[in-house]
Amino acid sequence: MATAQLTASSISTRNLPSFQGLRSSAVKVGPSVGHLRVGSGLSQRAVRGLVVKAATVVTPKYTSIKPLGDRVLVKIKTAEEKTGGGILLPTTAQTKPQGGEVVAIGEGKTVGKSKVDISVQTGTQVVYSKYAGTELEFNGSKHLILKDDDIVGILETDDVQDLKPLNDRVLIKVAEAEEKTAGGLLLTEATKEKPSIGTVIAVGPGPLDEEGNRKPLSIAPGSTVMYSKYAGNDFKGKDGFDYIALRVSDVMAVLS
Repeated sequence: MATAQLTASSISTRNLPSFQGLRSSAVKVGPSVGHLRVGSGLSQRAVRGLVVKAATVVTPKYTSIKPLGDRVLVKIKTAEEKTGGGILLPTTAQTKPQGGEVVAIGEGKTVGKSKVDISVQTGTQVVYSKYAGTELEFNGSKHLILKDDDIVGILETDDVQDLKPLNDRVLIKVAEAEEKTAGGLLLTEATKEKPSIGTVIAVGPGPLDEEGNRKPLSIAPGSTVMYSKYAGNDFKGKDGFDYIALRVSDVMAVLS
């Protein structure tokens, strides 16, 4: 995939309006894209975590893509351009999709002596990890080629409560944030601490062992659990509650 590496050197940041906050007078585009190297004259805080990614464009002379091994090709769902009330959203405010339709699959992989097929079929609507895979422009649409293990679950409706987790993933309904402090002061949305506790709604079939067999997960639907605060994919359910899908390894404890 084409990448770009930005370092402090030769192109004025005045020509890069999207990189607001860079204080150096020079940025150099190198042979690969995707990483920003901060020089001594750049604002570390302004560019921390900034990643520039360019989709690989598949030219029209190629009419099909066949994933290999345990890879899957997904046609990305388009971002919502309007709110529920019909208000047009600017590009910066549109929610980046984390799902799409499977359009091609690989032949699977071998684990131990077992042949393991891809866990989804073509035509399936799936949700995938936020930063997984390689983005492609193919036949005028955005696609993502990623590993089967990067697919979080199957979602055939528009409500995350119906998500069917795959592999070692679990779906959790996040506990509501406290409305008041211990002293009785009301908290605003900005000051409410994000909970890391919730109720397990659904679990996947489990990871593969060394022989290619599924190992059932140790937690079950209905369990109240504590999980790593910055793990997984966050969703808003139709019921207004927050949900998160993450790997079972990010679940730290069962509460009772």
